[in-house]
Amino acid sequence: MENQTFKAMVVRETDDKNFVREIVTRNMDELPPGEVLIKVSYSSLNYKDALSATGHRGVTRKYPHTPGIDVAGVVTESHSNLFKPGDEVIITGFDLGMNTSGGFAEYVRVPASWPVKLPKQLTLKESMIYGTAGVTAALSLLKLEQQGLSPNQGPVLVTGATGGVGSTAVVILVKAGYQVAAATGKAEAREYLLNLGATSVISRDETNDATEKPLLKDRWAGVIDAVGGNILATALKSTRYGGSVACCGLVASPELPTTVYPFILRGVNLLGIESSMCQPETRNRIWKNLSGPWKPDDLTTIASECSLEQLEAKIELILQGKLKGRVVVVINGG
Repeated sequence: MENQTFKAMVVRETDDKNFVREIVTRNMDELPPGEVLIKVSYSSLNYKDALSATGHRGVTRKYPHTPGIDVAGVVTESHSNLFKPGDEVIITGFDLGMNTSGGFAEYVRVPASWPVKLPKQLTLKESMIYGTAGVTAALSLLKLEQQGLSPNQGPVLVTGATGGVGSTAVVILVKAGYQVAAATGKAEAREYLLNLGATSVISRDETNDATEKPLLKDRWAGVIDAVGGNILATALKSTRYGGSVACCGLVASPELPTTVYPFILRGVNLLGIESSMCQPETRNRIWKNLSGPWKPDDLTTIASECSLEQLEAKIELILQGKLKGRVVVVINGG
């Protein structure tokens, strides 16, 4: 092993029940068991990472802990015939960064069933611009199309459009030929979303119906919702006959204040999106699409970078809803 120690962010609980984050030196033998050791080139910051980094027991049960649910890097040791040293690989989801030491570190050790080989059309950095957010957005579009959605049916609404999932959803929908209505509560983000290719930018208020009407004017051929709460309920009431709504987030609320009318009068489908444990064939199909027909010409339009040392400030921003697009964490990358 080239290094017996490595650098990592560690979250620990203090005696007064607060949680602090530090960049520390860890020993390689502190990593969990697994068949594949990976030198991390890049990770990314997701809302779930921020929750883990602040002591959220629903995400991470035991501390001290290293968050980071996404990893792109190079295999340095393998005890599986699936991978060999030198292979470039990606991990998104499973238990990485939740209760297994994650990607905010120079090394991770994982079961051989977790990584996938990096598609030839992607760089390691590009794969982390996508990360879990991209996989989630792509799974949403995949399920919408499996329910019959196509570009000629009309506009697709993306809520929380400046967030990680939302920004990625906008660019892959545009690349796939869809008209995109991007909803945001950030008035200053209009130009950003139009530059991503959104056909229109609408205010959050327009997607947050305050009446108790069971149905509204049918506007959307499909919806990718990363927000939840009343905005998800409004999307259901505003979707066209036979259309579908992909539910993949809850940054506003986990509640769903709705009636059965969208389902029984318009035949609207509510699709649950959970990407961390999706089947290998689905995961491979998602990465094939993200590296091929759904790949934007310039992924960097939705991305910024930070170092491990700069991550502390980014975690605070994402918790406040002030981050735009995706944050790639440069670990051993160039």
